[in-house]
Amino acid sequence: MTSYNTIKTPMGDLLLVANESALTGIYFVGCDHIPAEQNEWERDPKHPILRQAKEQLDEYFAGSRTEFTLPLHFAGTDFQNRVWQQIALIPYGKTITYSDLAQKSGKPEAIRAAGTSTGRNPISIIIPCHRVVGKNGGFGGYAGGLERKRFLLELENPTASLLAASQ
Repeated sequence: MTSYNTIKTPMGDLLLVANESALTGIYFVGCDHIPAEQNEWERDPKHPILRQAKEQLDEYFAGSRTEFTLPLHFAGTDFQNRVWQQIALIPYGKTITYSDLAQKSGKPEAIRAAGTSTGRNPISIIIPCHRVVGKNGGFGGYAGGLERKRFLLELENPTASLLAASQ
């Protein structure tokens, strides 16, 4: 059974999704990439993983959490899974480039594929795809919109975000 809940954040509403044992998705309400099967999900604000995710996200947005400790499950291609695993390793307040991400994911020539996989990340914020930036330090893209990417980067490290914005 897949359960969901919608929570309010400083960046707008987020859709949290979980199965019985792990968080499987965090999506910006109204943005692309929400799975089509959402009509089969059951709303359950008391689901323990969804409650824990809300609590940890609230702490993150308040500036008191820099790491998440939730069970996660994401399903993609082998390459997507490698990309998402590498994104999960990017430290709080730091960024890497799409080309660095492609290299760390085992396919240095697959920069566009790494970017596409980043955009398909099903667990935004917790798998911190906002920390992947363009080679010149620019923001690149973000499935939730560049204003949200800027917000997250500034939340974690205001100086790094301002440098990226000026290039």
